[in-house]
Amino acid sequence: MKRIIIVGNGMVGYKFCEKFVANPLAKGFELMVFGEEPRPAYDRVHLSEYFQNQDAEALEMAPRSWYESHGIQLRSNERVTDIHRASNKITTSNDLHYKYDYLVLATGSAPFVPNVDGIEKKGVFVYRTIEDLEAMLDYAEDLKSKTDRTIKAAVLGGGLLGLEAAKAVLDMGFEPHVVEFAPKLMPRQLDTRGSKVLQEKIESLGIHVHLSKATNKILGDDVITGMQFGEYDNLDVDMLVVSAGIRPRDELGKTCHLEMGVRGGIVVNNGMQTSDPEIYAIGEVALFNHMIYGLVAPGYDMAEVAVNQILGNTEVLMKDDIDMSTKLKLIGVDVASYGQPFMPVDKGYSIVYENKTKNLYKRINISHDGKSLLGGILIGDASDYNMLHQIYLNGLPIPEEAEELIIGGRGANGSNFGNVMDIPDVAQVCSCESVTKGSICSSITEGGCNHLAEVISITKATTGCGGCKPMVVDLVNETLKSQGKEIKETVCEHFNFNRQELYDLIKINKVKDYDEALNLFGEGHGCEVCKPVIASIYASIHMETPNRQVAIQDTNDRFLANIQRNGTYSVVPRVPGGEITPDKLIAIGQVAKKFNLYTKITGGQRVDLFGAQLHELPVIWKDLIDAGFESGHAYGKSLRTVKSCVGSTWCRYGMHESVTFAIEIENRYKGLRSPHKLKGGVSGCIRECAEARGKDFGLIAVEGGWNLYVCGNGGATPKHAILFAEQLDDETAIKYLDRFLMYYIRTAGPLVRTAPWLDKLEGGIDYLKQVIMEDSLGIAEDLELEMQGLINKYECEWKQAIEDPDMSERFKHFVNSDDTDDNLVFVPMRDQKMPKAWS
Repeated sequence: MKRIIIVGNGMVGYKFCEKFVANPLAKGFELMVFGEEPRPAYDRVHLSEYFQNQDAEALEMAPRSWYESHGIQLRSNERVTDIHRASNKITTSNDLHYKYDYLVLATGSAPFVPNVDGIEKKGVFVYRTIEDLEAMLDYAEDLKSKTDRTIKAAVLGGGLLGLEAAKAVLDMGFEPHVVEFAPKLMPRQLDTRGSKVLQEKIESLGIHVHLSKATNKILGDDVITGMQFGEYDNLDVDMLVVSAGIRPRDELGKTCHLEMGVRGGIVVNNGMQTSDPEIYAIGEVALFNHMIYGLVAPGYDMAEVAVNQILGNTEVLMKDDIDMSTKLKLIGVDVASYGQPFMPVDKGYSIVYENKTKNLYKRINISHDGKSLLGGILIGDASDYNMLHQIYLNGLPIPEEAEELIIGGRGANGSNFGNVMDIPDVAQVCSCESVTKGSICSSITEGGCNHLAEVISITKATTGCGGCKPMVVDLVNETLKSQGKEIKETVCEHFNFNRQELYDLIKINKVKDYDEALNLFGEGHGCEVCKPVIASIYASIHMETPNRQVAIQDTNDRFLANIQRNGTYSVVPRVPGGEITPDKLIAIGQVAKKFNLYTKITGGQRVDLFGAQLHELPVIWKDLIDAGFESGHAYGKSLRTVKSCVGSTWCRYGMHESVTFAIEIENRYKGLRSPHKLKGGVSGCIRECAEARGKDFGLIAVEGGWNLYVCGNGGATPKHAILFAEQLDDETAIKYLDRFLMYYIRTAGPLVRTAPWLDKLEGGIDYLKQVIMEDSLGIAEDLELEMQGLINKYECEWKQAIEDPDMSERFKHFVNSDDTDDNLVFVPMRDQKMPKAWS
């Protein structure tokens, strides 16, 4: 029996084993795997998730039992020290010797640690392994036990790994700082404008960014106290995480005299063979086409090629052109680039869409003839990445007006263009696992799969980085639909139900809280996806405020305020219909002056107060509630505003009294929680000063009553509302709104606004009219009763919070101290104070 020894048990080493045992030709071989770390291979792509639950097993690619069940000898915590090519043997750190027929080097890479004076000091860490993270957590606990002040931690490196490390620092409760040598973040993936948008977004989360900084010294005696960039340019920090890039772990190749790259890496051909034909190199240690590829997908492809080469299928080779497109969620922010993210003028032209208020940036690069998509960048909203990537990879046709790809019409599957079924069957949808569209579809049409989980189990699609999941979901749904099968969309891996099913299960079974729902209908420990979904469902069923189940709310709902870019919060009292008395206007001004808050009129006709610190929120809200205000829910997935014009009372064109009706509607639905935020508008005539057709619901006065419009909204893909009913009286308009909103709340998916909900609703607007106006499902009365029940249960959640001492406890900067955050710096601007980072 021939022996294959795999050196390195990371993601790529594991993938070699997985692909080898799955190959029907894999007979007459034994596999022996050596790994330096004390555990089986784990998912380094999602390493930062370890800070959330500190569960190493949850990150494992496969347990030890998997290796045993496939006859693979896994020798963890044992390093290979030497390769003896003449005798086909290796030596390990335990001074043991093993003979091989084939050797596969999957040693990966190590963090690059720059040669900076003092880099060896205590409190300096690298970000690479679970052991690194455990050491950071231990050090963090020690720091917290010694001081009550804010602890600062810096990350050296503003690339992909550096921003992941910054998220880890944030999760530890430290004040994070990112230090980058280049003048922009992610310099290899993003252009200057895109990088600036990303910077503004992560700064809004409380992460400080320092660009164009060359670190020349680590300050402190034995323990780090700061970083020095220049003679008078220092940054005080208590901990440093180095994430400045990687270097291939190629020392074994050097010592056994394999051909090496000038700047490191073991040279391989397109069959993954090194200069020794019995030794292969895969992953980040392999130098292919004069490049080290730092993404997991090329490493998996290399593993596939090496498996086939060893088993005699020599026609399987690495492609010369490796796609480096990637989609990630960094610190909760979508970031993607594909094809050529940067466009030389001689090759094509670029179209850019930027929305600074929403931290959105989209760029597409088009050929000079306007017929080909050459690449692009997406920041803040990467929902169209998969389709754009496929258009680029497969040379699919693009619209005559190319800008439609990022700002234009609305096609199938919630996309701005095209249909996912239009891509060719040979198109690679999951690059991590090399899964094609044809494989996904045939697993349903020929393999008998009936839902997404089965397709994933058979094809392994989405099990790598997960970036392809939206497209895989669309392919599965469209294929199931074509087969006349039920489409099953689930909330996440912990609940095998969609939001609508969970809504019904929780309501019918009178489930009291998240833990009970998880025990009855879910599995595992839950995640940051399903927790806010369940919180939303409770709010939608019981008008429950976020004050009851605080632990499952997202950040904004937890603190009943929108967190701003400098770590402060905004305060937005409700102003129904935009109408406000002089006394209330004065009260807002007095509060703003008392707490020195920045004030601005919003697009929804309210006054936004910025710059409130966490501990100030209850005091500010007490003053506002005493003045007669309520929460404006500007932080919630709920009704925000019902905008109005001045109506027939003042305007000579006004046909109806829009202000009174807007106030009535806003007061009716205030506090109404839903899958996503809701906005309304009431215009007194067809001149549309309240912009009612840009809202989730809108009313426009006409001769004979109100025209009702539904399912319009702004965001990354703005859409006008659609005319739903004409010449309604007030009572009928509200009746239809009750039914419409309740039906949306019952049936929409998590974080789906009304426009994309309608796009995916089978039968579209005609079906919606049948349900709401004609009562085709026989549920109209139920919808009205449910809505009235929610309206009757309304409570101002900020009034709850300030009247309950236990609830007020959460509004502190530090769990173990009443200290305020003294790191916030403000500067005067236009006669108001503004955060220093904004100026």
